Amino acid sequence: MTRPAVELRRDALQIWHAGVEAVCSERLVHQAMRVAGNTLSLGDESIALDRVRRIVVVGGGKAGAGMAAAVEHILGARWMEQKRLAGWVNVPADCVRPLQCIRLHAARPAGVNEPRPEGERGTREILRMVESLGPDDLCLCLLSGGGSALMPAPVEGITLADKVAVTRFLSAAGATIEELNTVRKQLSRLKGGGLARACRAGRLLTLIISDVLGDPLDVIASGPTVPDERSTPTDALTVLDRLGGRTSLPPAVFEYLEAKRDAGERAGARQRDEKKSSLACAGCGVPPPAEGRCRVTNLIIGNNATAVDAAGREAERLGYDAAMTSATGPEGLAEDVGRQLADMALSMRRGAAASTATPRCLISGGEPVVRLAPESERGLGGRNQQLVLASLERLACDGARGIALLSGGTDGEDGPTDAAGAFLDEDVLRAASERGLVPSRYLGRNDAYHFFESLGALIKTGPTHTNVCDLRVVVVANPGGPS
Repeated sequence: MTRPAVELRRDALQIWHAGVEAVCSERLVHQAMRVAGNTLSLGDESIALDRVRRIVVVGGGKAGAGMAAAVEHILGARWMEQKRLAGWVNVPADCVRPLQCIRLHAARPAGVNEPRPEGERGTREILRMVESLGPDDLCLCLLSGGGSALMPAPVEGITLADKVAVTRFLSAAGATIEELNTVRKQLSRLKGGGLARACRAGRLLTLIISDVLGDPLDVIASGPTVPDERSTPTDALTVLDRLGGRTSLPPAVFEYLEAKRDAGERAGARQRDEKKSSLACAGCGVPPPAEGRCRVTNLIIGNNATAVDAAGREAERLGYDAAMTSATGPEGLAEDVGRQLADMALSMRRGAAASTATPRCLISGGEPVVRLAPESERGLGGRNQQLVLASLERLACDGARGIALLSGGTDGEDGPTDAAGAFLDEDVLRAASERGLVPSRYLGRNDAYHFFESLGALIKTGPTHTNVCDLRVVVVANPGGPS
């Protein structure tokens, strides 16, 4: 017999939770960092603690609280006292908890994923701390998803309100995370390697939980410890112009970027002239810029593939024949991804019906985008809820018999809502039909939250204190298999 919907739903949620638990921020730090005797090890890096004068921990992100707690636990009372451990990590308000030495600073309210004045104040303190260090000190930087919004530091001439306007505009226009960071880095003192440039410690070790597909170091949290070698003011202007920003954004943004672009072009011309001169006159060459005193190491300790693989292992433990895939680049619109998943679910079910194989499961990870409806029409939702609603619309005529599908953000947040995502199965589709709910109407106004809330089909976890993009699970029963 076909597995009942309630069992498929239970399995899908259990598989999803196993993926999220695998990227628990405290667990990831404990796996990557250890102290043995006088040696602190991080990945392939080893630090002789008896040669370190003091340790300071800074950073920001949705996983910051768990990461900071793990650092304190690993160092223990002895090294925290001997190295005068101190720190400051910007986190969402609902992640704040007391630690022994590291301060967790509420840089924004829960569910408000944009720069706030309290975040700017916290970032100034982070910069002050790293600037106060010396060559015998060690700085640990903890970065995770959400770090860009949690650590705002506008350049001179740009206000925080200007940066908020840019973030809102790009998000509403469906910009990818790469496009968002291309613009934000050009308007920030911290992003694009700014924190590394400000740090005066002898060593800067950065632990990163990646929320960006493909794990580009310069994009995660906008790369505060990675030199910005890929984006330029011209690139930022290109993004804004392509999306029509000149009619919506403060003129100061374009004035600043254009001035920075022109200054860079003048500097480049001077360098070319100086290089030519140095070739013409031996001994007259321009010396290369002096290297900073801070040696920087960036280490990714968890990502979307980590969650997908763990979910796959749980699916196999439950008896499913599982396939796993983690996107490595932009996925496009959430509605398109949702329809593709629905089509794959139907294909999987046809394959299961034609064989005696075990029940099938597809686990995928990624991060699509949502094109927002006009604010006056917009409801409530997030990309995961929008994705599942598009899947439901595609499956409406079929009824989703023997199928359960869900999508959720691993951080426990999906857009400005208290839900991580949503799920569907044949019971949900039946209830939606009986209530006369029309998916297209909710999709068009980005109101998936109210659609699924009325059906009891939202996934609610609260903050998970981690963030590695989204995790999706499709399970299909084998009609000829055991119930």
